Amino acid sequence: MLEDKNQERTSLESLGEFGLIDHLTKGFELKNPSSVKGIDDDAAVLDFKDKKTIVSTDMLIEGVHFDLSYMPLKHLGYKSVMVNLSDIYAMNCMATQITVSLAVSNRFPLEALEAFYEGVALACNLYHVDLVGGDTTSSNKGMVISVTALGMADQKKLTYRSGAKPNDLLVVSGDLGGAYLGLQVLEREKEVFKVNPNNQPDLEPYAYVVERQLKPEARKDIVELLEKLNVLPTSMIDISDGLSSEVLHLCSQSEVGCNVFEDKIPLDPTVISTAEEFKMDSTMIALSGGEDYELLFTIDQKDFDKIKGNPNLSVIGHMTNKSEGVHLITRANTKIPITARGWNALKQS
Repeated sequence: MLEDKNQERTSLESLGEFGLIDHLTKGFELKNPSSVKGIDDDAAVLDFKDKKTIVSTDMLIEGVHFDLSYMPLKHLGYKSVMVNLSDIYAMNCMATQITVSLAVSNRFPLEALEAFYEGVALACNLYHVDLVGGDTTSSNKGMVISVTALGMADQKKLTYRSGAKPNDLLVVSGDLGGAYLGLQVLEREKEVFKVNPNNQPDLEPYAYVVERQLKPEARKDIVELLEKLNVLPTSMIDISDGLSSEVLHLCSQSEVGCNVFEDKIPLDPTVISTAEEFKMDSTMIALSGGEDYELLFTIDQKDFDKIKGNPNLSVIGHMTNKSEGVHLITRANTKIPITARGWNALKQS
């Protein structure tokens, strides 16, 4: 539900656009030296001096990217920021600022947007980024969110998708497949609720995968870890559309092939048990699921000893010559071509 039926609702019309912006952003304070001017002028002013500036933008559409029947607005605000910060960290950079733009229909009272901005504020505080601008407008199609993230980096630390070389090791952070299975659990419970509104779902056994869907974390810590270990990735991408799609992106941009080993793909025990419950293959979920927001990157073999045994990182394969293609090496030692099975934003439902 959007909010308690008995809760007082404040019409957005009563505040007006600028009054609404002032109300929602009054608690945000600038933390980064590069943020010279924030949201109380015609435009933000940023000063990165001799650093390179990184910019990424994403849109989230109600009914396409999120469902408010089970996505709390505070979680949605938080996730909207994470989706964008992840793109900055995938460049081996530090995020510093965001802008947030919203289009909402008249079914949203002020209190709903306050909850959304609570999530935005939590993300800003935990990840040390500044909200420096945005826009609000009306919508007749529900809620539309657009977030732009900015970051900065030294030229020598910037990492693109195009730097992988044959024999580089393919490394992934965290574990995969949880976000997709969390979505399956939430969708299943939504259907049960439609049939019997008095039935309250027990999500405790699925807490890990549900949180991976509703409250993902961008991997700023991995960028910091790699710097601490003195490891400069040769290429990097974040896993938003599924492992298979991201591996193919790295291979295409770097003009290399790749072997991914099924038994090396990191899976949380909850992912394995939930996949079995849904009669799904956990490897296929990891390859195709998406929304994990882990970092996938390549490193030179000489850096292996620096990351070896680190619980945050898993070596899942290696890059090959382009002519060898892109393959999954199964547990049975069968070589299967990898195709893009992940999320397609433009696919017709």
